[in-house]
Amino acid sequence: MQENPFREDREELKELLEQYTNLRSGKSHSFIEEDSYERIIDYFDDQDDLARALDAAETGLEYFPYSSLLLIKKADLLIATRRYADALEVLEQAALYDSTDINLYILKTDAYLALDQQLKAVEILETALQLFEGEERIDLLFELADVYDDYEEFDKVFDCLKLILEQEPVNEEALYKICFWTDFTGRNEESIRLHQAIIEEYPYNELAWFNLAAAYQGLKLYEKAIDAYQYAVVIDEKFDYAYRNMGDAYIRMRKYKEAIDALERVLELSRPEEVIYEAIGHCHHRLGKFAQARFNYRKASHMSPQDSKLNYKIALTYINEEQWESAIKQLEIAMRINRNAPEYNLAMGECLLQLGNFKEAVQYFSIVVHNRPRNITARESLIRCLYQAGDFELAAKQSINALEATDYRPLFYFLYSACLFAWGRPKEALIQLEHGLNKAPKLVKKFIGLNPVILQNSQVVDVLARFKKSKKL
Repeated sequence: MQENPFREDREELKELLEQYTNLRSGKSHSFIEEDSYERIIDYFDDQDDLARALDAAETGLEYFPYSSLLLIKKADLLIATRRYADALEVLEQAALYDSTDINLYILKTDAYLALDQQLKAVEILETALQLFEGEERIDLLFELADVYDDYEEFDKVFDCLKLILEQEPVNEEALYKICFWTDFTGRNEESIRLHQAIIEEYPYNELAWFNLAAAYQGLKLYEKAIDAYQYAVVIDEKFDYAYRNMGDAYIRMRKYKEAIDALERVLELSRPEEVIYEAIGHCHHRLGKFAQARFNYRKASHMSPQDSKLNYKIALTYINEEQWESAIKQLEIAMRINRNAPEYNLAMGECLLQLGNFKEAVQYFSIVVHNRPRNITARESLIRCLYQAGDFELAAKQSINALEATDYRPLFYFLYSACLFAWGRPKEALIQLEHGLNKAPKLVKKFIGLNPVILQNSQVVDVLARFKKSKKL
């Protein structure tokens, strides 16, 4: 039987290391070839013994002083030990003996980057691009893309990846990376043209179809995006990211049933994630299927118990069903995690208002008004709560505060008018009603909504009739 080749390699390396040890100690030894020094250097490097690796490189160079290979190995080790200037000197020497080794240029780039000389690094790589072809040129382009990424020249990262794909259209690494950089730089039109060209030549490349879809999605062309994603999943039926993005595109188009189908496919193909359950919950919520929405929100919440937003979303499903007490329980959990979130306080105030707990409701609405004085929803909710509690004077005062805090939004003229009518000050109320009608007549529904019976007031009817006649209503 043939012996294990890995065992043979180990034995050869062991013998080689013994020869090297004898050489270093001055004992009798066999002659060590140039490529054997490379193996010795790599061994010490793999053991993270950089000092001995560097010694081995220097020893080898005593015997092979014109070896560009050993000089490049030495430069690599000098860079690893942060001796960048020394490394550059060694690389210049290596270039005299062999300027066709791509590692020369990559290591020079690493050294110049470490010395914070980005322009010099770019210059080295751009020069090298003129010297190499094929796989080596692609390696240099990836290196150049990384340089541009480090120095935040993001459009140039995209350019490098585009050049790679023009040379090698199905390079997986470039296809994966350019999808991200297309989105980051917003160069969706270019990406569409690039990937359409790739697909013409390679129609069964699922990554090209995916990237084409993502570029369409970046332009909000959701139908075209979905078509392209569907080609991707026909080619690779287990392409979970395509289903994930397809689900997002369907949600943007408000096609919630189709979105649920796509997202449930993601759950079948990959490890369950809270974001997927949350998205499915959102779709059911939009379809008015609140129990199913809760089911998925709860699954997401179990996976991410510190995400208070999920408890808030569960509360919203109960609010839609007018299950106020159940909603309050979920909001209490959310507010233990994030006490001052405006939307949580507003929802809690609304639940308490619906249950007739006006005093507590006012407290929650007031928290939001205090923290967000220009928040129109909070101001409106507080005034509405005070009105329903029968505290018309305070509601009127809050209307004045709201007008001042929001640069005199027309809404608050209507609310102020309704409060003044209820407070028994009809003359002032009519003046404020006319202010509102002059500025935003369509908001009169907010005035009527506070007290529909107000339409039995002949003075109000006369004012509304006058504005209707003038075609402002």
